[in-house]
Amino acid sequence: MARFVIRQVDSLAVVDEPGTDKWAEWVLDRGHGGLSEDERPDLDYLRPIRDRVLDNATLREGDTLLDIGSGEGLIAFAALDRVGERGNVIFSDISQRLLDHCRSVAERKGVLDRTSFVRASAEDLSPIDDRSVDVVTTRSVLIYVDRKDVAFKEFCRVLRPDGRLSMFEPINRYFEMRDDDFWGFDAAPVRELVAKMNAYEGWDVIDEDDPMMNFGERDLFELAVAAGFDEVNVELVLDRKRGDWVKDWDSLLKTAPNPNAHTVGEVIEGALSSEEAARFESSMRPVVDRGRGVIESAFAYVRAVKRS
Repeated sequence: MARFVIRQVDSLAVVDEPGTDKWAEWVLDRGHGGLSEDERPDLDYLRPIRDRVLDNATLREGDTLLDIGSGEGLIAFAALDRVGERGNVIFSDISQRLLDHCRSVAERKGVLDRTSFVRASAEDLSPIDDRSVDVVTTRSVLIYVDRKDVAFKEFCRVLRPDGRLSMFEPINRYFEMRDDDFWGFDAAPVRELVAKMNAYEGWDVIDEDDPMMNFGERDLFELAVAAGFDEVNVELVLDRKRGDWVKDWDSLLKTAPNPNAHTVGEVIEGALSSEEAARFESSMRPVVDRGRGVIESAFAYVRAVKRS
């Protein structure tokens, strides 16, 4: 289930074609099937990750934090409480629509005076001055970045002496795509249909050059050292537990595992005949609606300090 390991990617260092914004569409809708915040099971998984990223950043009163790939602001808004009234949080994203969304939320929360919004990619933080922030945070951003080495150098460049980097990245190479597994649910009775759907998305062959698949925790360590960080710690976490990525079958149909993928409903329509689609739903809907899934994940937390 490699492509399903982490479903929440905040933002990517890639510019969409004119007139489109698939990153915003995914973050605000297709990544969770259009569910409200109270309905989303994925947030139970993501909030502890958010808290761990902020804990690793060792935030202090008055810090300026740059959150790269802010998305809907999961990390950035939580950071405001930790940097205090004298602190500031910079929301950075490649998507103007996501920045506008976060600005609206900041206005409703009454924190506009402690926030700023910068459109930039992880590989080009040129709007941010050298040595101008105390902390850089990212969550599931580098997994979509081609030039990860450039991104790390940018992270290091914008940090002041004694500045801290705190990151979370999924490591997709730890899990193979299995035809008897569908979003963590047992799909053995319809495995040949899952195989057709995986082939439709191009997931039946691993592309070693795919930014989602071409790195591991050792690469993150080496990239941080090469970028100029003086202290680097990388922790790999492998986890398997009972749980569900999605609320029910109907919301699953409207959900895509990442911004570059189709929704499940789109894949079923594109890959299966009407008879096959009916058989697939007959087999999988009861399993999904009962919520008998397994969540497998592999990810790395990166902590780094720039001393000078």
